[in-house]
Amino acid sequence: MKHLKLIVGLLLVTLIFSGFWTGKSKREIREENRLERVNRIVASNQTMQLLYKYAPEARQMVLRSYGYATFSNVGVNLILLSAEGGKGMAHNNRTGINTYMNMASGGLGLGIGVKDFRAVFLFENKRAYDTFVRSGWEANAQADAAAKYEESGGSLNAAITVAPGVRLYKLTQNGLALQATVQGTKYWKDTELNKN
Repeated sequence: MKHLKLIVGLLLVTLIFSGFWTGKSKREIREENRLERVNRIVASNQTMQLLYKYAPEARQMVLRSYGYATFSNVGVNLILLSAEGGKGMAHNNRTGINTYMNMASGGLGLGIGVKDFRAVFLFENKRAYDTFVRSGWEANAQADAAAKYEESGGSLNAAITVAPGVRLYKLTQNGLALQATVQGTKYWKDTELNKN
């Protein structure tokens, strides 16, 4: 029995010092999370300003939408493998509440390089918004579509429909992307940042 207590005690000490214990107080963790939320709001605002610069008609679409989500993504292509990771937030236009989210994708494809891009999702209705925020979203081959530029009142409309009630703008350093590909990409809530 003594040996069992000793073994359990040693296991507990090992677990505490092997990563289960971060060494940060709850206050420090809360402050880090608060700063990350502020950073995501700033990044979202910058993404929206970039969108309005390259697609001025989007401003009215955003105002009429139930909500929107913005993501800052970095993608890396290494010969045959590609991976993307990013973070963002969804904003409910009706309630003003932000939901902090993450995204990731991986795939196969020929290429070498790093790309930095932004994505803006517009949600036409409550159901589309709630599904995205509550359940996350996983894009598949059906969500891969080329942006078709249509003349509408003298401006270009580059948003594509990627799911019922969901439209997407994809931006690069040079403006709107000619192709908005979200194939194999997963979006989900950041549980830590959404805690009160």
